[in-house]
Amino acid sequence: MAQSIIHTGKVLRQIVIGQLQGVTDAQFDIQPEGFNNTIRWNAGHMIYWMDKYAALSFGSPTAIPARYETLFNSGTKPSDWTIAPPTKEELIQIMTAQLSRLAELNPELLDEQLQSPFEMGPFQFRTAGELFNFALLHEAIHLGIISSQLRVIR
Repeated sequence: MAQSIIHTGKVLRQIVIGQLQGVTDAQFDIQPEGFNNTIRWNAGHMIYWMDKYAALSFGSPTAIPARYETLFNSGTKPSDWTIAPPTKEELIQIMTAQLSRLAELNPELLDEQLQSPFEMGPFQFRTAGELFNFALLHEAIHLGIISSQLRVIR
């Protein structure tokens, strides 16, 4: 089962990368009416949280620039940015690097207990696999948001 979760993560990330590659630079920063953020923000947000979930789940050292927290953490938005965001190419490059690290995950790590349960609202995650599975759910939600934004933009 653990190998299936990792496989799903790799497939999902490949879909996200493919979707982003088809977005024009002009579309990357349009914030359609009814949306809180842009495609660039959603992409960076997925990167930021995958990095955080990997650190919490597997003890992986952070592999993203420090400015990503300021730009892409929950509650941030492009209208508040005071520093330049990463380019589309940088975002795709980091997503691809995260995909490579996903491919190297040992499935047995997913059964490991977290040092302490991770709590998010009413939810609690006790194992690396539970939290990593949530990370994939989170990424799929943001892929759906990007897809919806593209429909509105186009």
